[in-house]
Amino acid sequence: MYLSCLLIDVGTNPDRPRPGRLWLRNLHHVHQRLCMAFPSKDRISHDPHFLKPFKPADFANNQVHVRRDGDSGFLFRIDPQPGGRVVILVQSNSAVKPDWGYAFHNARFLLNPLAAPPQVQEFDPRFEKGQRLRFRIRANLSKKIKTSTEGVDLTRTREGTDKRGRPKAQGKRVALTWDKDQNRDDVIRKWFAGKGGQGGFQVETFRVLQIGWGAGDRSDPRPTGGRMKFRSALLEGTLTVEDADSFRETIVGGVGHGKAFGFGLLSVAPLSL
Repeated sequence: MYLSCLLIDVGTNPDRPRPGRLWLRNLHHVHQRLCMAFPSKDRISHDPHFLKPFKPADFANNQVHVRRDGDSGFLFRIDPQPGGRVVILVQSNSAVKPDWGYAFHNARFLLNPLAAPPQVQEFDPRFEKGQRLRFRIRANLSKKIKTSTEGVDLTRTREGTDKRGRPKAQGKRVALTWDKDQNRDDVIRKWFAGKGGQGGFQVETFRVLQIGWGAGDRSDPRPTGGRMKFRSALLEGTLTVEDADSFRETIVGGVGHGKAFGFGLLSVAPLSL
C-alpha cells in the first residue's frame, strides 16, 4: 500500500480563493480527481498527456469503483493544518504507486490546486493485541432507520449479503442526530465506539475537533445523482487494539460510510512514551 500527502493551495484570503479552496468545496470533484492518479496501462498508452475526457473505465486500475481491501481501492481525508493550510491524505491499497503527475499536471487542468509536490511513501501496517495508539478520522455521522417518524416502513430488500454475511435488506441512511438534552460528544462517542466493536478496537480517550457538513454535486441526471450532503466530524483520541487482524482490515477498508467522499480513513500512530 501507499500513503500520499497532498498540500493544497487554498490561499490566505477566503474572499479571494485559490484553485484548491474552490475545488475542495465539492467532495465529488475531489474524489474524481484523486481517481485520475490510477490510470490503466491502456489509458496511459493511448493518452499520455491526458487530453481526452475523464472516463471511470479508463481508471479502473484496481482502485476505482471497487471494494476497498488489501489489493484495491483507496481512502482519503481532507485535513486542516495549523496556519490555515490544508492537506489531503490518500491511502491506496495496492502495490501500484499513484501517478499524481498524471492526475494534476496535464493539459486538461490549467489551475493546479497543489501547493507542493506530492509526498508518497509505502505503507504496510502491523498491529498487536493490546497495542495503544493515537487516532484521527473524519467520519460520516450516519445511521440506518427502519421506520420514519410517521411510522412508514423504510426498509428495502437487496440481493445478497454484506462482507459480514448480513442481509443487505436494511433501512434508510440518515444523519446522526441528538436531542437538546443530550451531550453531542457523548452521542458521537457512543456511535464511534460501536464502530470499534465491529472493527477490532476499543476507544479510550476521545474528542471532537470539528463538526459540520460536507457536500458533493455529481451533476448526474440519474435519480441517484445531484446534490449530496454528509454530516461530517473530525475526531481524534486514543484506542486499544482488541483484535489485530480485524483492526488491520479496518485500517485498510475504512470506517463507516461515505468513503468516496473523504470519510472513513482511520490514521493511527504510536502513543508517545
